[in-house]
Amino acid sequence: MTDPAPNDTAAVALELERLRGTMEAGFARVDGALALLVQRSDQSERQLAEHETRLGALERSRWPLPSIAALVAVLGLAVTIWQATNAH
Repeated sequence: MTDPAPNDTAAVALELERLRGTMEAGFARVDGALALLVQRSDQSERQLAEHETRLGALERSRWPLPSIAALVAVLGLAVTIWQATNAH
């Protein structure tokens, strides 16, 4: 085997430097994409927490409606029975 010529060594070094630049650019793109995914994940988590809060508030404010409807129905029935018994 022969020793590589100094020109070949410079070409290898230049090619390694190009590869390094390409790898750095690729990693920068991947880092940017990951940062975007983390940001979107954080936004989704905030929206989910907000929706959970709103849903909880709706559920708490809704519970009296069926009770009120049942109470009105019972009162209506009582008034009807009272009127029927007083009519005679």
